Amino acid sequence: MNKVILIGNLTRDPELSTTNSGVSVCRFSIAVQRTFQNNEGERDADFFNIVVWRALGENCHRFLKKGSKCAVVGRLQNSSYEASDGTKRYTTDVIADTVEFLSGRNSDSNSESTLAPKQESAPKTAELEPIDDDSLPF
Repeated sequence: MNKVILIGNLTRDPELSTTNSGVSVCRFSIAVQRTFQNNEGERDADFFNIVVWRALGENCHRFLKKGSKCAVVGRLQNSSYEASDGTKRYTTDVIADTVEFLSGRNSDSNSESTLAPKQESAPKTAELEPIDDDSLPF
């Protein structure tokens, strides 16, 4: 079984790209605090690279930013590549199946929320037409 569940904060803004076939892929990393303290009484953190595909990746790019808290459920994937200097490099990524946005809509008080469009003003109740109960179908 290959299953990973992580909760942490983004260390950088998500990067969105597309494959040659037009599939969206979003990449970001999160810092996850360890449950125990080190000798100095501080908690260390582990850093994980996250890869999210298609519509979920587009939503991550749209709604997450550096510092956002999120929960990721996915699987580990190892890969390797040859660097420009000829050495072989290895990477381990979390391929996300689910990403939950845990930060509030206005976690940064200086930025405007992009989750919902702003409304000019709520309609006044005096402008609404009254409905006769006898005309309702239920």
